[in-house]
Amino acid sequence: MMLESLLVPTGIVALAEIGDKTQLLALLLAARFRRPWPIIWGIVVATLANHFAAGAVGNWVAGFFSPSTLSWILAASFAAVALWTLVPDKLDDDEESNLKRFGPFLTTLVAFFLAEMGDKTQVATVMLAAQYPDFVLVVIGTTLGMLIANVPVVLASHFAADRLPLTLIRRLAALAFAALAIYAACQALGLGA
Repeated sequence: MMLESLLVPTGIVALAEIGDKTQLLALLLAARFRRPWPIIWGIVVATLANHFAAGAVGNWVAGFFSPSTLSWILAASFAAVALWTLVPDKLDDDEESNLKRFGPFLTTLVAFFLAEMGDKTQVATVMLAAQYPDFVLVVIGTTLGMLIANVPVVLASHFAADRLPLTLIRRLAALAFAALAIYAACQALGLGA
C-alpha cells in the first residue's frame, strides 16, 4: 500500500497535468526567462507547499467519514475530475502580463502556487490523500507527477509542448480518473480488496 500511495498519485497527476494551465504556465515562463533551473525549483517549492496543504486536508477529511461513505465520495469526485480533465485549459491574459516582475524563481513560485489553487491536480491530491493512508507519500507522488509533466516542457521550451498529442493525453488522464472512480465505487460496495 505504501508504494501504491506514491506511484498512483505520480501517474495520475503526470497524466492530468499534460495540457493543464500550469503546464502552459511552465511553457510561458520558460519562453520568457530562458533560465530553466530557477523555474524548475519554483515549480518544486510551489507544488510541495500547495499539495502538502491539499494532502493534509484530504487526510483530515477522511477521518470524518466511514470507509464506505468516503469511497462513494471519492467515486463521485474522481468521476467529476475525469470529466473536468477532458476540458482543455488556457492561461489567462492577466496572469501572463504580471509575470516577469520578480525574476524566474519567485515568479514561478507565486504563479504556480496560485495557479494550482482549485486546479484539478490539487483536487486530485485532496482525493488521493483521503484514499491512501500515507498522505506524505501522496504529496511526494503528486509533486513528482507535476515535475514529470512540467520539467520537460521547461527544458525543451515550446518545442515539446507543440508536439504533444494533448487530446489523447487528456483522454488517457480522464480514463485513469474514471478507473479510480470505478475502483472507489467497488470499494464502497464491498467488492474491493
